[in-house]
Amino acid sequence: MDWLSTLFLTHSAIQTVVVVSLIVALGMALGKLRVGNVSLGIAFVFFTGIVAGHFGLTIDGDILSYTETLGLVLFVYTLGLSVGPTFFSSLRNEGLALNLWSLGVVALGTLMALLLYKPLGIPLSDMVGLLCGATTNTPALGAAQQALEHLGLPSGRAALATAVTYPMGVLGVILAIMLMRRLFVTEDDLKPRSSDEDNHTSVVQFVVVNPALDGKQVAAVSQMTHMHFIISRIWRNRRVIIPVATTTLRRGDNVLVVTNKEEADAMEILFGQRVEKDWNRDRIDWNHIDSKVESRVLVLSRRVLNGKRLGQLQLRNTYGVNVSRVHRGDITLLATDDLRLQYGDRVTVVGEPSHLDEVERFFGNSVQLLSEPNIGSIFLGMIVGLIVGTVPISLPGIHSPIRLGIAGGPIVVGILVGALGPRLHFISYTTRSASLMLRKLGLALYLACLGLDAGHDFFQTVVRPEGLMWVGVGFVLTVVPVLLVGWIALRTKRMDFATICGMLCGSMANPMALTYASDTIDGHRPSVSYASVYPLGMFVRVVVAQVIIMFFL
Repeated sequence: MDWLSTLFLTHSAIQTVVVVSLIVALGMALGKLRVGNVSLGIAFVFFTGIVAGHFGLTIDGDILSYTETLGLVLFVYTLGLSVGPTFFSSLRNEGLALNLWSLGVVALGTLMALLLYKPLGIPLSDMVGLLCGATTNTPALGAAQQALEHLGLPSGRAALATAVTYPMGVLGVILAIMLMRRLFVTEDDLKPRSSDEDNHTSVVQFVVVNPALDGKQVAAVSQMTHMHFIISRIWRNRRVIIPVATTTLRRGDNVLVVTNKEEADAMEILFGQRVEKDWNRDRIDWNHIDSKVESRVLVLSRRVLNGKRLGQLQLRNTYGVNVSRVHRGDITLLATDDLRLQYGDRVTVVGEPSHLDEVERFFGNSVQLLSEPNIGSIFLGMIVGLIVGTVPISLPGIHSPIRLGIAGGPIVVGILVGALGPRLHFISYTTRSASLMLRKLGLALYLACLGLDAGHDFFQTVVRPEGLMWVGVGFVLTVVPVLLVGWIALRTKRMDFATICGMLCGSMANPMALTYASDTIDGHRPSVSYASVYPLGMFVRVVVAQVIIMFFL
């Protein structure tokens, strides 16, 4: 049986694959177990790694560091890519508020650490390590260690304190979210309150009774208001018309208008009379409404069109069709002329069947091409993210420069590529299933290695009186700020529970808690708010760790 012992215990590339795979597989299986209605999901991989490390299972240190780094970078970059398309719109609408709440969590946890270290007799350097572990922020620990070494002080105990409190930091945020949902959350809190939810559009039918529109061309009508809308069909004397810019409106026309949700009611003032018919319900068979007009959803698979503005394509004038909506990932956007198309967009086009055949060839409409993820662009983006993460940022009063690190740099670049890639004609499209797979794979690798590394000294430290106090302090530093800020945010009734959960997970730099929240709450709101606050929250915690060392030690 020596070969079996070698496979698990002798350091090699094969042994690394076997050990990490075993931890991930076992952790994922155990993560499906439920206690009541609660399961830890992928977060259980971390605790499986701790147990494996405690029982002496190890892998080569350099390979461990590489695998952990690769997993973290892969996770945060693909997360940034997935939320990039909605990130800036979210930031404009509620991003400032989210970041202020996140900074509140950071400030409260930091204040508690500064107030507790003297009464409890914990050295400040150890308390900084406890704070880094309680907030699961390893970049902050790295910054604190650099500051300690700059002062000629040992940094090993800070790392040990982080390792001891890290597991409770992971579990504490999850427990806080569970407690909030059980104690404070109402049915109304579970409903989305953000205007950046999946469908931004509304379809409404009007009768033109406004005399000012009689005889006006569609292009002239659109210039009469600041609101954005698309007229996809006109019914006139039992005849259907696909309007173009030069089409003239007449009093009594029935028009089918696609507009932004928040502007739908105001459209009635423009056209004059709203027809009370629900055109927004699911499963409307648009092709049976008019025999001569068809509606198709076409996939943009021609790379040359990536980043083009919809108005540049002149589809109305060239093909006599209207584009009403653009489906991008999980969101639906109004097809305005200034909307930049992205590779992989699903475009709703209305027109005569023969004209739609021509538009289909123009867009490409090849689903097979989209089934292949752009692996090269993903790795290129990760490289750029790591470069950005290593750029030194000097701040007054701090001797060592600040860096975004291996987590902050890739997520920032991922967000920028996901949001702005088409403007640079950069193909950032990845299928939803491939994106989810890469995120889960990266997080699983990261958690397995992190747990394996922390497990070696974890239980020996915890059983000591000092270790038990560290665990207790770390748990308090995790749970109290999350619960208190989360409760206050809920009481304001301005954000829904899903958005608050993502904000809290981002403020604590806790991807495991985000995964738990995403698995238990429908929609992508937790991921969007997480990405909105993570870069600033992580950067502030890195600065705070160094400021505490430099000014209070």
